[in-house]
Amino acid sequence: MGKQDYITIPQLAKILGISRIAVYKKVKKGEIKSIKIGRNFAIPKEDMPEILGKSLGEKDKKKIDCAVLKTVKEYGEVLKLLGRE
Repeated sequence: MGKQDYITIPQLAKILGISRIAVYKKVKKGEIKSIKIGRNFAIPKEDMPEILGKSLGEKDKKKIDCAVLKTVKEYGEVLKLLGRE
């Protein structure tokens, strides 16, 4: 694992255009995956597409699938009627 495999919280904050504190809070909440190295956090570069919203993580895919199933269950007939129009 080289230094290029990870980015720091300040680097991510600059990329996202938000404060370091906001990134730190997201890391502490588990919204952004990271590893702790001493007193610092490092974010794997491989997670950047997910963080930037360019790809969906498994957690997001499950949320979407659950929402679709719920919608079809509750509004299935209405969706069928709208599909005919």
